[in-house]
Amino acid sequence: MTAPRVDLLTRQLDIAWALFDYHLGKDLDERVCLWEPAPHCWTVRPDAEGRWIADYSDQEPDPVPALTIGWVTWHIGYWWTTTIGHCFGSGAPAREEITWPGSVPATVDWLRGLHDDWRAHLADLTDADLDSTDRTATLPWGQGMRLADVAGWVTVELTKNVSEVGLIRNLYYARGGEAR
Repeated sequence: MTAPRVDLLTRQLDIAWALFDYHLGKDLDERVCLWEPAPHCWTVRPDAEGRWIADYSDQEPDPVPALTIGWVTWHIGYWWTTTIGHCFGSGAPAREEITWPGSVPATVDWLRGLHDDWRAHLADLTDADLDSTDRTATLPWGQGMRLADVAGWVTVELTKNVSEVGLIRNLYYARGGEAR
């Protein structure tokens, strides 16, 4: 008997999440999260109302900016909120409305909640659900894709973002950041 495809997708997600969870609990604080590794850098910063807004452009900048961990964690929250909202809800807030929570503990809680929500939705899917394009029809980056392909993309994107967080964190300490 072969395992359902959803089992493979959740196992792959669990591996990526375990790597991320390692970085979330390892010397991560606001100082590390907001450290800018280069002069040309995207980050998150409070606006006049105190909401933490991410640097963003609809066009890929040239040169591509370096990133802060704060920006990468906002980015994860943005695409996961949007993907869950479109695939399992009635839509998602506009990008401008999805803000960084403003602290590492709040960000960790936000991302863990998104992970748990996504994983719970995955666990209930059938092969027919995975082959369907109905749930992805309004997703800005998944129109016409099967839900299985979007689920695979989520894990790949998370894995890429986890490696970015790890690299930025390692650079912070390699360039003289102090360990707690």
